[in-house]
Amino acid sequence: DLSSMAGRCTLLRTRHALRCLHNSRSTSLIQNGSINVVFCKGPSRLSTRSHTCGELCSRHIGEEVTLCGWVQYLRQDLFVILRDFSGLVQVLVPHDESKHELRNTFCGLSVESVLMVKGRVKRRPEGQENKNMPTGEIEVCAESVEVLNTCRTLPFEIKDFVKKSEAMRMQYRYLDLRSPQMQANLRLRSRLVMKMREYLCYQHGFVDVETPTLFKTNSWGIEFLVPSREAGKFYCLPQSPQQFKQLLMVAGLDRYFQLARCYRDEGSKPDRQPEFTQVDIEMSFVEQGGIRALVEGLLQYSWPEEKGFVTTPFPCVTYEQAMQDYGVDKPDTRFGMKLTDVTEIFQDTRIGWMRDAVTQSHGCVQAIRVPEGSKHLKGKDMESLKNTAQTQFTQEVDTMVVREDGSLKSPLGRLLAPTTRHQLLRVTRANAGDLLLLTAGARERVRPLLGKLRLQCAELLEGHGVRVRDPAVFHFLWVVDFPLFLPKEDAPGQLESAHHPFTAPVPQDVPLLYSEPHKVRGQHYDLVLNGCEVGGGSIRIHNSAQQRYILQNVLKEDVVLLTHLLEALECGAPPHGGIALGLDRLVSIIVGSPSIRDVIAFPKSFRGHDLMSNAPDFVVEEELKPYCISVVWPSVEGADRSPAPPPED
Repeated sequence: DLSSMAGRCTLLRTRHALRCLHNSRSTSLIQNGSINVVFCKGPSRLSTRSHTCGELCSRHIGEEVTLCGWVQYLRQDLFVILRDFSGLVQVLVPHDESKHELRNTFCGLSVESVLMVKGRVKRRPEGQENKNMPTGEIEVCAESVEVLNTCRTLPFEIKDFVKKSEAMRMQYRYLDLRSPQMQANLRLRSRLVMKMREYLCYQHGFVDVETPTLFKTNSWGIEFLVPSREAGKFYCLPQSPQQFKQLLMVAGLDRYFQLARCYRDEGSKPDRQPEFTQVDIEMSFVEQGGIRALVEGLLQYSWPEEKGFVTTPFPCVTYEQAMQDYGVDKPDTRFGMKLTDVTEIFQDTRIGWMRDAVTQSHGCVQAIRVPEGSKHLKGKDMESLKNTAQTQFTQEVDTMVVREDGSLKSPLGRLLAPTTRHQLLRVTRANAGDLLLLTAGARERVRPLLGKLRLQCAELLEGHGVRVRDPAVFHFLWVVDFPLFLPKEDAPGQLESAHHPFTAPVPQDVPLLYSEPHKVRGQHYDLVLNGCEVGGGSIRIHNSAQQRYILQNVLKEDVVLLTHLLEALECGAPPHGGIALGLDRLVSIIVGSPSIRDVIAFPKSFRGHDLMSNAPDFVVEEELKPYCISVVWPSVEGADRSPAPPPED
């Protein structure tokens, strides 16, 4: 019974107890293996303050309080705005002659100095309330102040509306983190993670297991290498705990999760981080439906209340459906503009390049209708769409404006027979003022092109003030039935894993493994949120012979690198599967940030540099000797070969 919290209890094992302790603003101290519950005042427990700045309100009027925080504003000798993580409060500077020393201390402060203020809460005079400030009904009459630390002139002001370059924010990250928005982002992330732990551990019996960071290199990853003291031998930083979590299933752990630190050397890909966090999950004796239901429940349970309600089950489409309708395998379903196949309309066309397209194998003609596109998009916007098609896809795209009389304003429109034009408008459901984008070619080239242009049209329309994608709306989508293998970009005659080499094939497609592996579908599933992949997983191969065949015969990999896993699969491995959710990406979408750097405390820059500490950095040759490593500098004729740090991002 929680009414007797003063003694020992074990009710912390239940979700109900955790919530009761939180609501009663109590904390727990573990002593001699048991839990002693102590009443406290939330974030001010064990602190020199009695309250936080943001919690003060009219019910505190008349109370004596002790506050600690930073000086946000100085208003001459009238008042000071004090800030801590919880918010702002106005501190009134006394004007009594007897307190001139106190007033002089306040007047001599600099912005961002750190204070401890003692005083009494009172209601603000009528007409001086600040309705835009949560503590705007009250103020604190200072009775004493202690300057805990002063602050020099900062490179930028700690205010959300002050514009700062990304490089400046990275260089002075400890200052950037003081901003209310960054504080809110990190605290939301913390609450989300705690709810996820609660759901997985207390409701579904998962075990939180830490897996090694130093691992063995493999041939298919983009890895960071770590030297060892054995000459020529290296560890790698794992891209994910994939092999370890499968081995935990072989070990009979049944249900595993962890907040895993992962590492991937992806160079300068936009909005990526060399180290990132994923919610890593693995289960034994499970099928796809079980994993998807678990994740839906996890997100519904942990979703921030202020962001609305998550409705389950999430919609689900196949990979083929996603490519057919949206041209991408992670579609943003907040808006329409689906791809429309109009190949049949142009089967008998006399237009040369279009006829060539429809007669080739897998050739097609496809279109996108941009509702009222011609009313908002200008000539330069049309040119940018054509430029994207040409530079990124080496394809031509025709832009057609639908006039009031049903005619088409386009060079291609003049070549279309009236019946063809009418059919095109009917199939695409185009009306006056709409814009049609039309292209032709091989299906595997046309779909990604129009998928890219669909997103570009949304960006262009939003740039003109048209609301296309509501940032306050969250559309989840499962994408399933991916190809198990894809042709290698640098060697189209060879295959590589579409997901990773441990993904199991769809049972019905297993016979194709040995005859037409390129036609095999994998038991792989991606979770998409607002057009971003926020999770991916699969049912794993638990049969050693099948895993060996795929590695050796299909992927042409050296199986020696995975001897440990293949041997484990021979030791009674249960059927198992899992998923990994990208925590950084998920939180950035929830808070509406365009960059994952805004939800990571100490991220790297675009080029993977830490501008605050200047990492990576050079080391002296003596430090490399124990690892039997020497640096061979690139030789550039006529260039200075002396080590020099790279330019700042």
